[in-house]
Amino acid sequence: MAEKRTAVLVDFGGVITSSVLQAFTDFGASLGVDPRLPLDLLGRDQPSRTLLADHECGRIDTEAFERGFAERLRAHGADVTAEGLTARMQTGMSIDQDMLALLADLRIAGHPVALVSNAFGTGTYDRVDLTAVADVVVISAEVGIRKPSRRIYALACERLGIRPEEAVMIDDLQQNLDGAARIGIGGVLHTSATDTRRQLAERFGISA
Repeated sequence: MAEKRTAVLVDFGGVITSSVLQAFTDFGASLGVDPRLPLDLLGRDQPSRTLLADHECGRIDTEAFERGFAERLRAHGADVTAEGLTARMQTGMSIDQDMLALLADLRIAGHPVALVSNAFGTGTYDRVDLTAVADVVVISAEVGIRKPSRRIYALACERLGIRPEEAVMIDDLQQNLDGAARIGIGGVLHTSATDTRRQLAERFGISA
């Protein structure tokens, strides 16, 4: 018999906020280069990938990431300064109030929620009271592990006091859901608050 899912793990950027991918693309367009450049570098350029991994795991601070990534952008034709780079990259992101309402409904219905987020820049979480959104908060830079490592999901489940088989992960990136699935966590690929609520409604006893 399948384990009953009773808890939720949720991503921040791209789930509780509007699309990170769109924000980074808009930032690329603002530089007068190929709008896809920032995402392409972070996804395919090894020096940029290393900078991101080191930053998300807390091995380098925001300023070091900004200096390094600004150099990579400049190497590909973008005229950009390092200071405040991560904040400018996130300018287009907004908080999704419908997702906050969904998480509140889940907690009211008795389902614990853990935020599991890869850190990026400074001030990313300032617009949300995380303690009011989730029972447990796991930020990659604070624990030295980033998604999609199975260890960060296991830590979130441990802090919630549940088994992975009892949890569902909400994320906008399939690779992060794949990481969670390796230890038995169910997955919801987030595209909108409406769709995510629909997927969770019957399973978790909340309104669709």
